[in-house]
Amino acid sequence: MKKLTHMDARGKPRIVDVSAKSKTERTATAEGFVRLSAATAKLVRSKRSKKGDVLQVAILAGIQAVKRTSDIIPLCHPILVTGVEVDAGLPAGKNTVHIRATVRTTGETGVEMEALTAVSAAALTIYDMLKAVERGIVIENIRLVHKAGGKSGEWRR
Repeated sequence: MKKLTHMDARGKPRIVDVSAKSKTERTATAEGFVRLSAATAKLVRSKRSKKGDVLQVAILAGIQAVKRTSDIIPLCHPILVTGVEVDAGLPAGKNTVHIRATVRTTGETGVEMEALTAVSAAALTIYDMLKAVERGIVIENIRLVHKAGGKSGEWRR
């Protein structure tokens, strides 16, 4: 049976030691969705929310969140991020914002948590900016869609 890697010999939480791992290029992409009413989606498209351009602020929140992932996720390694792309769009005729984040590093551990955190923060920012207009906003399906690099190689949803 495999030992829990986030516990020391006394059963206390610890960060996994990655010093023996090889530095490799690693990427992770995550996505999520924010479902809005038709009226709220129209407001987002118009860029006339009282708090500003909802999608642009959400993108900035996602980028900022990547840099703070280890501060908010216990036992997550602080890592050097070499690239971040966050996109948030509201396709024509749809009432759901699609958020996608890709994070890159060259290091001993992956960036899946950073990509997922970017999407989560962007989605929460959209909610925050629109909650006065619509309380029924739904954040859904935040998930990893791709990762590459490291010992386990490539994975796609």
